[in-house]
Amino acid sequence: MDSLLAALHQALALISTSDSPAHAELLGIAQLSLQVAGASTALACLIGLPLGTLLAMARFPGKAVLVALVNAALGLPSVIVGLITYLLLSRSGPLGSMGLLFSPGAMVLAQTLLITPMVVALTRQPVETALEGYRDFFDSLRAPSLLRLRVLLWDCRIALVTVVLTALGRALAEVGAVMTVGGNIAGTTRVMTTAIALETSKGDLPMALALGIVLLLMVLALMLAAQWLTLQAQRQA
Repeated sequence: MDSLLAALHQALALISTSDSPAHAELLGIAQLSLQVAGASTALACLIGLPLGTLLAMARFPGKAVLVALVNAALGLPSVIVGLITYLLLSRSGPLGSMGLLFSPGAMVLAQTLLITPMVVALTRQPVETALEGYRDFFDSLRAPSLLRLRVLLWDCRIALVTVVLTALGRALAEVGAVMTVGGNIAGTTRVMTTAIALETSKGDLPMALALGIVLLLMVLALMLAAQWLTLQAQRQA
């Protein structure tokens, strides 16, 4: 117990002491984590928000099966996504000529593939619910699809921001896929989750705890913001 408290004390010192090399290393890892997670979340939302909205608005045979497949993709193991991305980016893969393997770009691609189904699924639910309330109104006005889309997106704006925050939190917490395609290279592809795994295996508990505290605070802040937005949406309903 004493050793754990000592490690925790050292971890807090690492976070608060701005002039130490370990603090600079921690900041660099945290910065890269935010960059990779932010880029992958942006790409996933650019793809997933329109697809989720279209899936909610469209009527076609087999829609229920497609929705079930999207929801099932939420449980796809991250190491499988990492393996698929690795095969795509390897020298013999279709994207091997891009030379992205073991780079931040590969990590962004893996995380984008991982969280896009989540964005699609979480977007579809509120848009579909809102559409049920507007359907008779739209039909009576014979509103064009573009107008329906604009009204639905505006009505669901808070829910969609919550989707973005949730996706960012998921990207920050990812470890399996990014380690598979990034390689956990110091100064290049080492993010907080992979660094925590490495430092723990090395026995450097203060650094692992410091990274864990920073990561936990980031994810907690995102979850609290998402919860606050959800409460605001419920009050406006």
